[in-house]
Amino acid sequence: MRGGGRPVGGEEERGSAMPCVLVCWLVAAFMALGAVAASDAFLEHQDVQAVCDGAALAAANRTDEGRVYATGVGTALPLTGETARAAVADHLADGGTALDAWSAETDGTEVTVRCTRSVQIAFGWLFLGGRPLEVTAVAGAQAPTLP
Repeated sequence: MRGGGRPVGGEEERGSAMPCVLVCWLVAAFMALGAVAASDAFLEHQDVQAVCDGAALAAANRTDEGRVYATGVGTALPLTGETARAAVADHLADGGTALDAWSAETDGTEVTVRCTRSVQIAFGWLFLGGRPLEVTAVAGAQAPTLP
């Protein structure tokens, strides 16, 4: 301050940058935590997708032998819902992967498997309110034959 009690060179603005800096750091931290949470969710989805892909392949490789012996092999191996579900159950039991739900459907030549699992992700308390993330994957497979 000089003579007349007036601030010199912007002293009246002293400290006003601190709230802006704190907000910027808060936004940066929130973005970093969001990136970690999104990465964790992505990796969980990849894990469920890999399990579902393996289950679909196992189901596609389990043919209905009765139909093969009765009608022969066409362009694809015949599948039934019963054999597909049994193959998926065997694959999941052998792999030791825990799923909350799964289903297997077939149109006779292609099998479609849907797998669901609820998981806790990193910083889920912040982004999901503490609720688990439901991860769903769908895989399809067909066991082709040579003409």
